[in-house]
Amino acid sequence: MSTAPLSVPSDEAGPAARAVGLTKVYGEGDTAVTALDAVSVEFDRGRFTAIMGPSGSGKSTLMHVCAGLDSVTSGKVYIGDVDLTTLKDNDLTRLRRDAVGFVFQAFNLVPTLSALENITLPMDIAGRPVDQEWVDAVIDTIGLRDRLRNRPSQLSGGQQQRVAAARALASRPQIVFADEPTGNLDSRAGAEVLSFLRRSVDEFGQTIVMVTHDPTAASYADHVLFLADGLIVDTMEDPTPDRVLDRMKGFDGKGRRS
Repeated sequence: MSTAPLSVPSDEAGPAARAVGLTKVYGEGDTAVTALDAVSVEFDRGRFTAIMGPSGSGKSTLMHVCAGLDSVTSGKVYIGDVDLTTLKDNDLTRLRRDAVGFVFQAFNLVPTLSALENITLPMDIAGRPVDQEWVDAVIDTIGLRDRLRNRPSQLSGGQQQRVAAARALASRPQIVFADEPTGNLDSRAGAEVLSFLRRSVDEFGQTIVMVTHDPTAASYADHVLFLADGLIVDTMEDPTPDRVLDRMKGFDGKGRRS
């Protein structure tokens, strides 16, 4: 299999990622569940977007499909101008490797590698040289230069997640998807990770899409999308924790708008 990077146009005028008429159905017949119902959305470059909604609203499915981690039932998904729905498996794997960064609730660090080795792992696997100047800038931003030789077991949860976030940025992806990145952290450690993600947007021009249930986490974003019943039902610019919490109170316990 070729290891050459899959070219992703970087036209600054266009969105980093977008979905058009995106539908995702799990199961068939009487057991079919529509997780996303003809959703269209754009994620602008250099912005931090939070996705929120009740359990079962489709927020994680939206992120997974837009990141190329799950298939679509119908509709189109783009990273840059590349239509993910037209790619063969090998090309989709290469695009995720070269154009997309991921931060998950579970840190997913390799326990036998040092923090630095974990940060550069995606490039090592791809056989690409490390842009040391860029990696140094990312390391200085996460504030863990004195812990680079430590293995994950020697780091706190917040430090491990900052390493995971640095790994996502180290290859300069088109977009970073973060799925509940503070879900396993206390409030202080969570604030450290969110501040790093915020700085990566403000200082590096990174594009970040984050799924979260936490109004405080969402307040670090530029923009919030609210999902319910597989639909985008509202948006919010310049969110604050109180405004987000008030909006979330508008959903009932079954994930529907009340």
